[in-house]
Amino acid sequence: RESFLTLRLSYPSRWQSLLSFCILFLACLAGFSSRLFAVIRFESIIHEFDPWFNYRSTHHLTTNGFYEFLNWFDERAWYPLGRIVGGTVYPGLMVTAGLIHYVLNLLHITVHIRDVCVFLAPVFSGLTAISTFLLTRELWNQGAGLLAACFIAIVPGYISRSVAGSFDNEGIAIFALQFTYYLWVKSVKTGSVFWTIGCCLSYFYMVSAWGGYVFIINLIPLHVFVLLLMQRYSRRVYIAYSTFYIVGLILSMQIPFVGFQPIRTSEHMAAAGVFALLQAYAFLQYLKDRLTRQEFQTLFFLGVSLAAGVVFLTVIYLTYTGLYLCSHSGCLCYFPYNCKIHIPIIASVSEHQPTTWVSFFFDLHILVCTFPAGLWFCIKNINDERVFVALYAISAVYFAGVMVRLMLTLTPVVCMLSAVAFSSVFEHYMGDDTKREKPPAEDSKEGLGPNIKSIVTMLMLMLLMMFAVHCTWVTSNAYSSPSVVLASYNHDGTRNILDDFREAYYWLRQNTDEHARVMSWWDYGYQIAGMANRTTLVDNNTWNNSHIALVGKAMSSNESAAYKIMRSLDVDYVLIIFGGVIGYSGDDINKFLWMVRIAEGEHPKDIRESDYFTPQGEFRVDKAGSPTLLNCLMYKMSYYRFGEMQLDFRTPPGFDRTRNAEIGNKDIKFKHLEEAFTSEHWLVRIYKVKNLDNREPLGHKLRSVVPKQKYTSKKVA
Repeated sequence: RESFLTLRLSYPSRWQSLLSFCILFLACLAGFSSRLFAVIRFESIIHEFDPWFNYRSTHHLTTNGFYEFLNWFDERAWYPLGRIVGGTVYPGLMVTAGLIHYVLNLLHITVHIRDVCVFLAPVFSGLTAISTFLLTRELWNQGAGLLAACFIAIVPGYISRSVAGSFDNEGIAIFALQFTYYLWVKSVKTGSVFWTIGCCLSYFYMVSAWGGYVFIINLIPLHVFVLLLMQRYSRRVYIAYSTFYIVGLILSMQIPFVGFQPIRTSEHMAAAGVFALLQAYAFLQYLKDRLTRQEFQTLFFLGVSLAAGVVFLTVIYLTYTGLYLCSHSGCLCYFPYNCKIHIPIIASVSEHQPTTWVSFFFDLHILVCTFPAGLWFCIKNINDERVFVALYAISAVYFAGVMVRLMLTLTPVVCMLSAVAFSSVFEHYMGDDTKREKPPAEDSKEGLGPNIKSIVTMLMLMLLMMFAVHCTWVTSNAYSSPSVVLASYNHDGTRNILDDFREAYYWLRQNTDEHARVMSWWDYGYQIAGMANRTTLVDNNTWNNSHIALVGKAMSSNESAAYKIMRSLDVDYVLIIFGGVIGYSGDDINKFLWMVRIAEGEHPKDIRESDYFTPQGEFRVDKAGSPTLLNCLMYKMSYYRFGEMQLDFRTPPGFDRTRNAEIGNKDIKFKHLEEAFTSEHWLVRIYKVKNLDNREPLGHKLRSVVPKQKYTSKKVA
C-alpha cells in the first residue's frame, strides 16, 4: 500500500520534470533557430567589423597553437607600430571556438573554423537560456524560470549581439554573466565554498571573454555592501564574498590583457573596499560579543577614524605615484558624458550614444512594461537573493540609458523580472482553485466576477503572442543583415544583393602587393585585414588616439598636405566608403566631422572644425559649402568623377542621394593620387598613392636595410 502511494505521488513530479525539460529544450531550440535568418538569406559569413578580427585571431590560434597565439605580433595592424595580439585581447572567445573545433575534429567531424565561428553565438544562446532559467528559479520559482528562458531565447535585445555570424565577445559573455550570477546566488544561499569556487571559475571565464566583467566585480560587492546596510550580515555572506574576492582576483590576473588592473584601476576599487569593510565588520562582530558596550563604542570610533584616514592617504599616494589609475572604461561607465566630451573617439561610435525610448521598446517590447511589476514583486517579498536582483535591475537600467551598447546587460534581468511578473499573474488567476478558500455565494453571480480569470488569462496570452511576433519580425528584418553584404528590394518584392564590400576587398587581395599598406578610417581596419589580408594603419582597436588623429588629419587636409602625411606613413592605397549613388547613409562623408574633431584634438593648429562649416554654421556639400571642405582629400576622393554621373532624369549630374544635394565641386583632379578601383555601385572607392619621381617607396627601403626580426622587436619595445 505504501509503495503504491509513493508511486502515485511521484507521477505528478515526474510529469512536471518532463514538461519542464521539454519547455527548456524548445526554448533553446527556438533561440538557436531564430538566429539563423542571416545564414538562410545570405550565406555562412562573418558579420560586422570586430568579428573579422576575432575570426582572424581564431584562425591563427587553430593553425599555430595557443602559445603562438599568445605571443603573436601582428605586423599587418597599426603600421608601422604593429600590435601584440595575445596581450591586447580577451582570449576566451578564440579559445572557446578553437576548443570546439579541436573536439569536433577529434571526433572526425570535419568542420572549417569559420563555420564554428559563425554558429558559436546561436549555440551559446541556448546555454544562456539554461543559465537564466537556473538563476530565475533560485530567485522565484520554476515556472518563472521557464518563462525567463523563453523570453531571453528570442528577445531582440540579446539577439542583436548573438545572430549567426556575429562572432563577438558578447555572444558567449552573456552566458558567463548569467551563470556567474546564478552561482553567486547559490553561494549566498548556502554559504558553501564549493558553490563559491564554481562562481570564481565562471567569473574567470567571463574575464577571459569580455571587458563587461567589470559589471560583475562591481555588482557583487554592491550586493554585499547593501546587505550589510540592511543588517543582513551572516556567515554565509562572509564565506561567499571572501572566497570569491580572493580566488576571483587571483584568477582574473592570469589573463594577460587584464594583468594587474584589478589592484590598480578605479573600476576594481569598490570590490577591494567592500572586502576590507566586510573583514572589519566581521572583526567588530567578534569583539562585540567580548567587550562591554562602552569599550566597544570607543574602539569602534577609533577604528573607523583610523581606517578612513589610512584609506584616504593611501589613495592620494597611489594616485600621485601613478600606481592607481582611472581607466577610460571606468570613466565611461561612471562618468560617461564627461568622458565623451574629452575623448571624441568614444562619442564617434554609434554604440556609445544614449539610448532612446524607441530603442527600449524595439529591443524589449512588452517586457518594458512588465519589468517594473516583477521588480515590485521581488521587493515586496525581499530576501538576500532578491536584494541582488533588485540591485542588478536598477544598475542595469542606469547603464542601459547611458549607452545603447549596454542594453545587452539590461536584457537578461528584464527577462527575469518580467517572467516573475507573468508567473505571479498566472499563478493567481490560473492556480488550483481547490487550494483557495471557497468564495462567498454572492460572488458567484453572473457578471465580471466569474469571468475575470478568463479575461486576464486571454490578455496575458495575447501579450505573449504579440511579443513573439515582434521578436521574430525584428530578428529577421533588423538584426540578420551582415554589414558586408547589403540588400535592397524592388517594387515587385524581388531582392538585389549589393556585394561591393567583398568585391573591393577581393580586388585588394588579388591586385595589390602582399606588403601594400592601405589607409582608411578605423571602422574598416578589421575587415581589410581579415578579407583583403593587407596591412592597415588603424583599426577598430582604437588604442592609439594620436595615430587615428593623424589619419583623420590626412583625410581633412588638402591633397598636398595629405600627401606629405601619407608619404610619412608609407601609404600605398587609400580606401573610402561613398554612399551618394545608392543612398547609403553610413559612408565616410557622414562620418567626416568625427575625423575632423579627432584630428583637431591632436592638431588644433592645423585642423579646426569651424573651417568645415558655412558662415551660417551648416555642413553642406553643395556650392554653398565651405571651401575648406570642398577641397579636402575626403571630399575629392568621394566625389571624383561623380559630377559627370546623372542618376536619373529628375536630378542633375552630381546629385548626392544621401545628402539630397548637388555637389559643389565637380571639376576634381588629382596630382598625387590616381583612381585604382571603384565598386559596381560606387560604394567602395580605392585610390593609389603615386610614388615620388626617382625614389623607391620608404617601406621597401626599410625592409631591405633593416632585418625583419630586429625591426619588429624595436617596435615592440
